[in-house]
Amino acid sequence: MSSELSAVWQAECLLGEGPLWVVSEQALRFVDIKRGHLHRFVPKTGVCETIDVGGKPSFILPASNGSFVVGSEHCIWTLTNDRFDKCIAVIDQPTHNRINDATVDTRGRLWFGTMDDNERQPSGAIYCLDASQLHRVGGEASVTNGPAVSADAQTLYHVDSGNRTIWRSTISENTAISDLTIFVQLAEGEGYPDGIILDSEGCLWVALWDGWGVRRYAPDGRLMVHLPLPCARATKVAFGGDDLRTLFVTTARIGLTADELAAQPLAGSLFAFDTDVTGLHIPAFHMVS
Repeated sequence: MSSELSAVWQAECLLGEGPLWVVSEQALRFVDIKRGHLHRFVPKTGVCETIDVGGKPSFILPASNGSFVVGSEHCIWTLTNDRFDKCIAVIDQPTHNRINDATVDTRGRLWFGTMDDNERQPSGAIYCLDASQLHRVGGEASVTNGPAVSADAQTLYHVDSGNRTIWRSTISENTAISDLTIFVQLAEGEGYPDGIILDSEGCLWVALWDGWGVRRYAPDGRLMVHLPLPCARATKVAFGGDDLRTLFVTTARIGLTADELAAQPLAGSLFAFDTDVTGLHIPAFHMVS
């Protein structure tokens, strides 16, 4: 690691999530799920923009038509002129559920999880939207996170946050998963694994909810780096910048008491950290006309 962590935007997010580096904009986009906000940060100018789209936007990812797709509550939406446009997939799930974290693999498939918004019932699962075909692939949990997919689109990582478990499995041609194994099991007191991504060396980065930091794990599950944060609730990371060597970290302040917020004034901020590791571009979701 090669620099000190800095708070680049004190956004005071209730539940900051889903950071995405957008090359064409040279900007980082991310969401605040509980406020219904989309955020945009431009590092070179320091510009910070917030758009109120309503709902519970949980991720924003690129689409093959040059726009974006956003998960919110029970729908995957297209985003046009920074507004929800068309629902391209409806998730059949309990009313207390919502869509959570997501990624796109190198085959243009959208992988995402759902969760119980009350974080009690194991009613969440991992799904794959392959063009217009929606597949439920498993990973039942009260709070799913990730997923992340290897560069060859053959390995899936997903998170059961409540049980502090990161899973690894093999993806078949029809998006089914097999060979499910525990990749990392966090101990009590280490926090809960939240959002995950992979870097160019095949290592996995995980944000730690109530763990005061971000970790990097080797492909064999060995802990390589623990990057401490000045607030407890890290949610996800993304690589950005000209060379994809800047690590951005979203955080949350939801659920913290007044005393905890006084001790963590930067909770809900967007952080940045220059690394000696490069990230991977997130591919565009393959849209069908």
